[in-house]
Amino acid sequence: MRRRHHEARAAGRGLVLLGAALLAALFLLAEPAAAAGLGPIEGGALPAPLPLFPADNWWNLDISAAPLDPNSASFIGFINNGGTRHLHPDFGGEVFPGSSQIYGMPYAVVDGTQPRLTVDFVLYGDESDGVGVPFYPIPAEAITQPHWVEGGDPGNLDLRDSEDRHLLIVDRDAKYLYELYNVFYNTATGRWEAGSGAFWDMKTNARRPEGWTSADAAGLAILPGLVRYDEAYDPSVTQIQHAFRLTVRATNGHVYPASHSAGSTSGALPMGTRLRLKAGKDISGFTPEVRKIFQAMKTYGLIVADNGSDMYITGTFDTRWNNDILNPSFSALTASDFEVVQLGWNPAGGAVSLGSLAVNPTSVVGGQSSTGTVTLSGPAPSGGVAVTLSSTQPAVASVPPSVTVGAGTTSLSFLISTTAVAASTPVGITASSNGTSKTATLTVTPPPLPTLSSLTLNPSKVTGGSSATGTVTLSGPAPSGGAVVLLASSKPSVAAVPSSITVAAGQRSASFTVSTVAVSSQTSAAISASYNGASKTATLSITKRRR
Repeated sequence: MRRRHHEARAAGRGLVLLGAALLAALFLLAEPAAAAGLGPIEGGALPAPLPLFPADNWWNLDISAAPLDPNSASFIGFINNGGTRHLHPDFGGEVFPGSSQIYGMPYAVVDGTQPRLTVDFVLYGDESDGVGVPFYPIPAEAITQPHWVEGGDPGNLDLRDSEDRHLLIVDRDAKYLYELYNVFYNTATGRWEAGSGAFWDMKTNARRPEGWTSADAAGLAILPGLVRYDEAYDPSVTQIQHAFRLTVRATNGHVYPASHSAGSTSGALPMGTRLRLKAGKDISGFTPEVRKIFQAMKTYGLIVADNGSDMYITGTFDTRWNNDILNPSFSALTASDFEVVQLGWNPAGGAVSLGSLAVNPTSVVGGQSSTGTVTLSGPAPSGGVAVTLSSTQPAVASVPPSVTVGAGTTSLSFLISTTAVAASTPVGITASSNGTSKTATLTVTPPPLPTLSSLTLNPSKVTGGSSATGTVTLSGPAPSGGAVVLLASSKPSVAAVPSSITVAAGQRSASFTVSTVAVSSQTSAAISASYNGASKTATLSITKRRR
């Protein structure tokens, strides 16, 4: 996925503040019951309890004591890229007072009565939720009004080629989160379009299927990782208790908790990498609100969620942010003030289960092999996770009895060996671990029929009454039962051939005799052979016998 880079205009962010309207403050800080029955609210109150998602969700884990990754220094060096990379707050208010364009990620809060709409997915529909049915509670205001969609411009402006255009929606009553990427309201069809879409039940820790994206490149939810004004400036919130969303210029694969990769740059951090502000970094000189944000970076860290600008921290759009405070404060921290937590880290005792089984390729010719891959829901604990394997037809496709996913890793591949078959045969491969089983199907096929590759005559010139030898050659071994090659002569009264010749099973060629008769003058005959849709022709010259 793309990310719009705000770096070039970040320095121009000024102090854009909105007067402290009492009603707006109530929307931001009140309990959900206070907003019950209200229509869609841009930046409305989020449902308690906070932080969003369960306390043991990957966004809300205390990583202050998590082990350091052995390649931490190398990863930080990649970010610095030969220089010094400073942090930047990728959020704020309006670009200028009253403008449609904004900094930061807006979100909408709706109640349970908001009508669900069908979204047409044009990029990643096979990895999206709610495809083809009324599913997403998108406020009508997002079509024509500014500040509902990332970037600020209304949804009926098609800016998908230049901006990410995220649209985040919270159902406050059900505690559901809906996130869309690259949206546009198509007035010609009267429907919303999007690149991808993801649904999250914020009462659970459900992770995206392995390999799936979300509205974010890493396959993670966006909203729980945003720096929010209400958390930073509400004095009743003494500690921000979640990690923040981070972008870097390039990534290399993904690790837990991410489920999706969006790059393969050597030396880069994987999607899902956690960074932590070093415990010894002095943050005492910053304002209380900024200290609260930076302390969360020490305790809960940052999670790489998308490709974009290095060390950009994502936050909400809010006109009360003061970028004259935020920009220099964030810039005072550099990538070197951070360290990388062990890739794929998951706290001890965290539930790890078998997440998926895949085979690649899913169809092979008998005798060839395929690769199976088992993937866990998170990194395997100390000692690894044993996975039992089986095949419904082990004589056709065999697998090892078991494999062990090593400690700290999330997946492991194994070999699937196959044997020759006479007909296409589907085989079920099953992986089981700790009461969870996953099945994938491998189709084993017979080899494709060979084709006729050549026809030769030896010699190609004979005296009438003599014979020549014809040879047909196939592109591969003949199948069981042999390959019957049809033969013909353009002048059968002069040069006769059998009606067919059979190439024996497993063989590639066979020969036949071309019989000729005496001729009064030189002539020629075209000898042709046909098999499996392919034909070949050779010319035999027949001369008059000298007296």
